[in-house]
Amino acid sequence: MKKYARAAAMLLFLSATTAAAQATPPTQPTADEIAKRRAAQEEQLHNDWPNLERYREANAKLSPPLKNENRVVFFGNSITQGWAPYFPTMFPGKPYIGRGIGGQTTPQMLVRFRQDVIDLKPKVVVILAGTNDIAGNTGPSTLEMIEDNLASMAELAKANGVVPVLSSILPVFDYPWRPGLEPAPKIIALNKWMKDYARAHGAVYLDYHSAMADARGGMRDGLSSDGVHPNETGYKLMAPLAEKAIAEALRGKR
Repeated sequence: MKKYARAAAMLLFLSATTAAAQATPPTQPTADEIAKRRAAQEEQLHNDWPNLERYREANAKLSPPLKNENRVVFFGNSITQGWAPYFPTMFPGKPYIGRGIGGQTTPQMLVRFRQDVIDLKPKVVVILAGTNDIAGNTGPSTLEMIEDNLASMAELAKANGVVPVLSSILPVFDYPWRPGLEPAPKIIALNKWMKDYARAHGAVYLDYHSAMADARGGMRDGLSSDGVHPNETGYKLMAPLAEKAIAEALRGKR
């Protein structure tokens, strides 16, 4: 009986502890912590605007590609950064390298293109960029400005023997951090430009948008938690589309 009494007492204690933990709201950052975080972000933007430091060490440790290695660099923003951890399971055994940085726009990516793409000597680069430009992350951007930066990245790639794959911008109905911009028509227009540019300049166009968009031009239900960034289901949809585009690019490389 004493054993059962001790067990009952322990269950009551654990229940009370759990209830107390559930009743305690999650700790919110203080104003001072928020200010320090913003100050660190501002310092990084002032001292290393394109964030070249982010992958500098990883690039230095990366061995040159093997003779017959079909190395591919996925180059982009938070969507690419969030996808990279899934590479081992979605692209098993493939020498695919993720070089995405959250929040980046095409001018920042253009500055780091040589360090984070060309110097890694891939055969193909999969470029996924432009949505943060439309959101105004580094200031206002016209479609022409985004197009110029994408064209410059594609030209740099080709000049260095790398086949560029221009990925469509993923569908977005509204940006949670910048509501009211109505990005869907701009995304569709920019994707059309990319498709036409790729056809005219020997690049490959990778169309994620058609497979992921709903009737409003936003992300289909179940593919994202915030309407911008894919979840695992979204990435699983994107993976075979990327593989098909990479295979096309490699055929052109031979």
